[in-house]
Amino acid sequence: MKPRRRLQRWLTGVAFLLPNIAGFCAFTLVPLVMSFAMAFTNWDILRHNLFRHDPLRFVGLANFARLFADTEFWRDLGNTLFFLLGLPFAIAGSLIAALLLTRVAKGRAASGPLLAVATIVLVASAAVLVVGGFSRNGVLGLFGLMAGAVLVAGLLSGGTAYRTLFYLPHFTAGVATFVLWKKLYNPHTGPFNTALAPVLDGVSAMVRAAPAFFTYGLPALCGCAAVAIVLWQENRLRRRWEDGEAGTAAIAAGAVTLALPLACFLRWQGWSLALALGAAAAAAGLLFGVTVRRPRPWGRARSIDAGLSSELSLALVGVPLLLAITGGMLAGPALPAMAVAGFEPPNWLGEYAWAKPALMIMALWAAIGSNSMILYLAGLSNIPPELYEAADMDGASAMQRFWHITWPQLAPVTFFIAVMGVINGLQGGFEMARTMTLGGPAGATTTLSYFIFSQGFETGRLGYASAIAWVLFGLVFVFSLVNFRFGNRDVND
Repeated sequence: MKPRRRLQRWLTGVAFLLPNIAGFCAFTLVPLVMSFAMAFTNWDILRHNLFRHDPLRFVGLANFARLFADTEFWRDLGNTLFFLLGLPFAIAGSLIAALLLTRVAKGRAASGPLLAVATIVLVASAAVLVVGGFSRNGVLGLFGLMAGAVLVAGLLSGGTAYRTLFYLPHFTAGVATFVLWKKLYNPHTGPFNTALAPVLDGVSAMVRAAPAFFTYGLPALCGCAAVAIVLWQENRLRRRWEDGEAGTAAIAAGAVTLALPLACFLRWQGWSLALALGAAAAAAGLLFGVTVRRPRPWGRARSIDAGLSSELSLALVGVPLLLAITGGMLAGPALPAMAVAGFEPPNWLGEYAWAKPALMIMALWAAIGSNSMILYLAGLSNIPPELYEAADMDGASAMQRFWHITWPQLAPVTFFIAVMGVINGLQGGFEMARTMTLGGPAGATTTLSYFIFSQGFETGRLGYASAIAWVLFGLVFVFSLVNFRFGNRDVND
């Protein structure tokens, strides 16, 4: 090809790409470079503007040093990480929704255990409403109409209506949804507190009638549940170690998963942070040593980090469960004294202790039918049916098929969803906090993204806000590297 012809084709291609390149440079590349430069300066809108001409100074790492000494930064980082505790429940809900939709799409009836769980949930919900003061006819009518409408629509559409209902919250506008939930959380006129008030009265009477159970029985039950989970995890890790399915890093991750709730428990009991972490590290080391005490009879793992993605995915479910058990152990003895005055519906967005859970409940409602469910649907459709046929021939139960076929095959999808959820969680939280709580009460819902906004556009400290943004970028970059390293593992790792 002649040079002139080659140049002409190259210019033509550049002309078509120019709008996209110009937009990228104007709205991404240039702001990125400016933000990086601003992070090392004392740029302040109040001092560096058209009306004041204070010299802009290079301050080196002073903004970062100030950042790590700022108590508000650590508080907001803690808030951001606390909101991530809702991620496991969102993942579990998305997986359950995908399993249900897959069965409906294949025209199969729900299995016995699934029907049993659904029946228990519906009956328990109806019983709570009846005990709380709702009329029985109203409860039957509400649940009957709701279940009948959804069932008929789903059957007539071949499952499409179910998919639409699950995915519908993902289409709603964010700010409009936040305003609606703010109305629902209203402590005086909101439907949540209106429904909770009679229910909490019944619970208060039940606690007053049996104070010994909540003082001694509930902590004992939670302790037994924690011991059972630890023994199950130790046995599972030991089997994976002996079979060569898990490397040393995976076993260590599984051990640390069980030690984290112990550190939280000891910290809440008044132990210093160093002592709590030391005790948790000792417990994790003991569990690790007990697990790997035997040699591998079936060969060595392929690498030190083999099976790590599966362990991290399982940890997303195990850690919140153990934290909930720990909360039951701590809250049980205090319930009888609280029940004397009666339980009151919470001021969801106005109390420090309830503001974060309120936003997490709203986020869970929106996350169950989001893109995570779509990814699980795609992952379920790619599982070879021969695996299930072989399991049926061997007489495997539904739980065995899920645990030994479905879950391992979905491990890469779960790991990808988890990593992307963490990344989105680190970056998110601004819109809901800005709309519903303005970061309050007392900074309970201020996330890192909201902190960046307040420092950059409310106080005008653009240099300091840029430093915070680049620290946030570092956190996101680390999790992105983890995804690149482990996200493409095959399903048998």
